[in-house]
Amino acid sequence: MAAFNLTPSDPSTFILMGIPGLEAAHIWISIPFATFYIIGLLENVMLLYVVSKEQTLHKPMYLLLCMLALTDIATSTTIAPKTLCIFWFNLKSITVGGCLTQTFFLPTVSVMHSAILVTMAFDRYVAICNPLRYTTILTKGRIAKLGLLCLIKAVLFILPMPLLLNRPPFCSNHIIPHTFCVPIAVAQMSCGDITLHRTYSLVIMFVVSVLDLSLIALSYGLIIRAVLRISSKEAHQKALKTCTAHICVMLTYYTPGLFVNLTHRFGQGIAPHIHIILANLYLLIPPMLNPTIYGVKSKELCDKLGKYTYKM
Repeated sequence: MAAFNLTPSDPSTFILMGIPGLEAAHIWISIPFATFYIIGLLENVMLLYVVSKEQTLHKPMYLLLCMLALTDIATSTTIAPKTLCIFWFNLKSITVGGCLTQTFFLPTVSVMHSAILVTMAFDRYVAICNPLRYTTILTKGRIAKLGLLCLIKAVLFILPMPLLLNRPPFCSNHIIPHTFCVPIAVAQMSCGDITLHRTYSLVIMFVVSVLDLSLIALSYGLIIRAVLRISSKEAHQKALKTCTAHICVMLTYYTPGLFVNLTHRFGQGIAPHIHIILANLYLLIPPMLNPTIYGVKSKELCDKLGKYTYKM
């Protein structure tokens, strides 16, 4: 029982409280959380397996979708196992290093996810506005380089955040009223001045959001202009249909993300357990929905997924 009796005064340990006020319901809350996590994990792993096996799917759109699947797996796996350990086994302790690792990986994966969505918007722009040169512009090598750039951008933007958190000493109260290490909650336990960390976090969130959304809007503006020049109504529908899945994935990512961030910063009248549940759902539901959206909207991918599903 030693694992259960760690005290908040342990300088090398933080205590994650789960969902304060709903401790009696932790087991029941864990059921949908575990379900969303397992379904999302299986769907994304299946997607990666099918694309890797099928040469006909080795196209820019599906390679970018695999990158998105990897970020989805990383997002949910960063929080779900620890959250379920809190709910099922009351294992609330986490090392300071483990907590700072969470505060690094979650924003990094989030920035990378957003960057991949921008790249996917560019992919749709090339496919519709320059279809004859699509395969020569977006080669496998260039897709790999774009993926690497997304990763480098995310790491460079986010790396200063845990470094700024780790610089001042933490106060004696090591209790975090959450299921995972939210950067702002960890920052608030610091005994030093966190103005620099808070300012840097807000600037990065603003810059990434505005820059990425502006690039996506630019891509779709050019797509709409190109589509309006096409005289055939059938061609209009076909061109726009290729963008439907990407638009749906963007909506499932940016809309709840904006809502969660705004309620966290400005929704002081909302009960804390609502904030925590919303934050977890935001990190668990989109990874579950993304493969389904692309599976439904892409007949080619749907057929291949069905082929391997029936074999099992």
